Amino acid sequence: MSDKVFVQKPLNPIKTKIRLSSSKSESNRALIINAVSGNKCKLENLSDARDTVTMQRLLNSSEKTLDVIDAGTTMRFLIALMAAKGENKILTGTARMCERPVKILVEALRSLGAEIDYLGNKGFPPVEIKGFKSKSNKIQIQGDVSSQYISALLMVSPLLPDGLQLELTGKVASRPYIEMTLDLMKIFGVSHTWTNNVITVNKQEYTANEYKIESDWSGASYWYSVVALAEKAEIELLGLKKASLQGDSAIVGIMEKLGVASQFTTDGILLTKKDHQKEVTIDFADCPDLAQTVVACAAAKSIKLKITGIESLKIKETDRILALQNELKKYNASFNELSDGWYEVIPSTSIPDSLKINTYDDHRMAMAFAPLAFMAKIELEDKHVVNKSYPGYWEDLKKAGFILN
Repeated sequence: MSDKVFVQKPLNPIKTKIRLSSSKSESNRALIINAVSGNKCKLENLSDARDTVTMQRLLNSSEKTLDVIDAGTTMRFLIALMAAKGENKILTGTARMCERPVKILVEALRSLGAEIDYLGNKGFPPVEIKGFKSKSNKIQIQGDVSSQYISALLMVSPLLPDGLQLELTGKVASRPYIEMTLDLMKIFGVSHTWTNNVITVNKQEYTANEYKIESDWSGASYWYSVVALAEKAEIELLGLKKASLQGDSAIVGIMEKLGVASQFTTDGILLTKKDHQKEVTIDFADCPDLAQTVVACAAAKSIKLKITGIESLKIKETDRILALQNELKKYNASFNELSDGWYEVIPSTSIPDSLKINTYDDHRMAMAFAPLAFMAKIELEDKHVVNKSYPGYWEDLKKAGFILN
């Protein structure tokens, strides 16, 4: 049975309602907070994404070796949790997962008192956590690295004997993800102060509370691309909130420039078409997971795009910058590195009738390029990659009228 999927545009204008998967970012944080609390919390609407299912399975596992597969968030959060609990565990994952760095997190945990050994290449999984003996409650960590390291440390801080004083050095990237973590901690009773670049969490306990996970704004971004590229479309995305904890809600303002109007409803958000700008500049430092969708969309819509804040894309499921460069060439567009961290998209002037898109074991490559079916028949290498964050994506495309085989 083929892993490929062929996507063709709908025959009629799109008018539909889509219930998105729940946010895996919120789900995975809530699960760690619940584990630290001693499972006091009541969580509703947890994500069906593979990353979250993996997190739940491993939190309930009594095995010594925990295999996170390809879930980077799960790897980083569990290293911190198992270290703070002083458990003897080995954490491993796929070959690509074992190429994704964890050194900054491991060094921070070691300075707090964790005993952690690398079992392969230094600075990378697999790692063995052997125990915890408190040394200090003060650490410094670079602010421009993955926010997952910072979130991991913050969430387990109530387990530490003297709390945590975490100083972020340099520029702080993906700040909304750190704020999401702190907001969720507050919902479950743990307060903090953030003064200048120092976040302090005093010794305290999580309290029992209920929380319903919001729909996933990252998943919403692909529907924004659908509306932007369609001739006629009206899509209501259910379960999204205006006052969202998720940084990827920035897609509302970004896609306003690319031709999508957003109107919040009682059930979510209604997307409709509007005029787009010919030239757009965007800083993705706070929302890097949106970059692939926006780049693919802009290139297809003949929008000249300049972007920055995408340094972290090189250490994701694949080198996403290289992957974008490779795939954009196929429809006569280009993605060029400029200077000082800036990139430009030179849009396509002629798109072939059909495109074969490689997916690089990366869910976001598949979902970012599928909406280009409005321009050409799309063949995607692996339909299963979407299970990582949005298992119902293909069924939802069918519901909107796309032809899949």
